[in-house]
Order: sequence, then structure tokens, then C-alpha cells
Amino acid sequence: MGMDTPTTPDSALTRLLDGNHRYVAGQSRHEHQDPDRRAELAGHQNPFAQVFGCSDSRVPAEVVFDQGLGDLFVIRNAGHIVDPSVLGSIEFGVDVLSIPLTLLLGHTSCGAVGAAINAVDSHSTPSGYLRDVVERIAPAVFEARRDPEAGYEDIVIENVRQAATAIREKSAAVNRAIHEGRTAIVGGLYNLAEGTVTPVHTEGRITAH
Repeated sequence: MGMDTPTTPDSALTRLLDGNHRYVAGQSRHEHQDPDRRAELAGHQNPFAQVFGCSDSRVPAEVVFDQGLGDLFVIRNAGHIVDPSVLGSIEFGVDVLSIPLTLLLGHTSCGAVGAAINAVDSHSTPSGYLRDVVERIAPAVFEARRDPEAGYEDIVIENVRQAATAIREKSAAVNRAIHEGRTAIVGGLYNLAEGTVTPVHTEGRITAH
């Protein structure tokens, strides 16, 4: 990536949001997706940001931020729930790859959040491992609903906030990197219809975007 690789949380966030603006406007450049880039990266990687998002097929990180090979370290699961494998992946990104920003990406009409809302409202949890997903999102349902006016999107945003907070609270390595200014976590909301990413939460030092 040469000298233009972002090395601070702010510069990384700027590059992500600039890419998102191009995507929204239909002006994606699709850079870093050719055979030359593939060959250049065969022996190493130096991603400038990591994106921890939902597995939803409509929210592929490289597409919505207009990035290519070697740009993003991506972690995804249903409802972006924080579990040991996610924490290990994020710590790898922060401490081994020295990534300055983790963007935690929730989205409108999230099915995993919908399942959690349904479980809370029907007083029943699903069977199998889906139960684990729902149980990790349910606290966001209760917290958001402390405001009687809270709707679906408020719960999605609260789930983003709780996941960002959980990463910092559970991972001493990430918390230390945030304290030292080496990394930051930004929670964002992706709008399925508009394609926009709106920052909704920050853990660490980020200037206003």
C-alpha cells in the first residue's frame, strides 16, 4: 500500500468513510482487486483497518467501503456477537498486525436482532446454537427499551454499543492498545437501503467525523 497506509485511528476511519461515500454515490473504484495486487500481497499483509460485522449477505465490508485485497481484516458472524473466537481475531489484528482501527458494523433490519426481540417478546429462546446468538443480543433489547419509545433501529444501535464495550472490557490487550492510542473502536450503523455508514459509538480517541 506504500506510504498512504493509514496508521492512526482517525486516518483509518477517514479512509473507510471516504470509500463508503464513493460506494453510496455509485463511484466505487474497485482498487486493489487485480492480479498485480494479489501477487504483491502473497507473502504478507498490512491491513489498515479491521471490520467486525454481521454475516448478513447484504453487508460485505470490502464492497460497502470500496476496498480490496489486503486492505481490511474482516470478522463476521450473525449479529456481530462477541465470543472468544472474535476476541482472539481482534487481538490478532491489534497486536500482531498493528491495525489502528476496529469498525464494528451493525445494520438496519438485522435478522439476528429480530430473533432476539422475538425471543424476549415471546419469552422463548430458539434451540441449538442460535440460542447463543440470541442470548448475547437480548441485553441490548432490554437496555434500549428502558426508553419506552425505542424502536428496532435503537436496539440495533444499542447492540453495536454493547459489542464495542464488551470487546474493550473483555480484552486486556485491546484495552491497553486503546489507552496507548495505538487503536480505537468505532461502532457504525449501515443502512441497507441507502448504503450509508453512520458512526454511532467510539471507544478510544477519535476526532469528530
